[in-house]
Amino acid sequence: MRLRNVRGAREALEESDYTINVPEENKGRWHEIFGNDNEIHLEIGTGKGRFIMELASKNPDINYIGIEKFSSVLVRALEKQREMELPNLRFIRMDAEKIEDVFENGEIGRIYLNFSDPWPKDRHAKRRLTSRQFFARYNNILAKTGRVEFKTDNRPLFDFSLEEVEAAGWKLDSVTYDLHNSDMNDGNVMTEYEIKFSKLGNPINKLIATR
Repeated sequence: MRLRNVRGAREALEESDYTINVPEENKGRWHEIFGNDNEIHLEIGTGKGRFIMELASKNPDINYIGIEKFSSVLVRALEKQREMELPNLRFIRMDAEKIEDVFENGEIGRIYLNFSDPWPKDRHAKRRLTSRQFFARYNNILAKTGRVEFKTDNRPLFDFSLEEVEAAGWKLDSVTYDLHNSDMNDGNVMTEYEIKFSKLGNPINKLIATR
């Protein structure tokens, strides 16, 4: 599905106080951006921001950063942030492959991956956010006690992800093939896609991985 271009989206992001335009300059000093030493959680592929904004609203003692590579999508999250003005939330427009250039070793406490692009062709497997290549990147930026949480309705992608977690030398702490009817649903915050797919009757898969 082709994304609709939103005129002025990139300019709006560049002018906002809630977006970081040159994130590489803040590597190792993200706490200065937020003005505190609270733990930092990262969502890769934040979309229109529903998930991360609800988390930021519910957990003012945690700092949140949302990464999204498409300006036309991220600008919608920015519009909501202008209304809510959550002080513990910032956005970055970037490709996730560059996260090691942006975050120092151990700087992130938790990573959320929600309904990520499945990249269905085998030759694109390393581009999937749950590939062993990406877990190697997460290994560098996550704190020792950090974890990765992944949700999707795409069963082939989920099965692939389960295999990649172990291939990357990580361990699976929790797994469910039907999140909304499991104990893992306690405290679950739904994304835009999660609401949409659940209404269609699609079961939601979730895993939590640690080292």
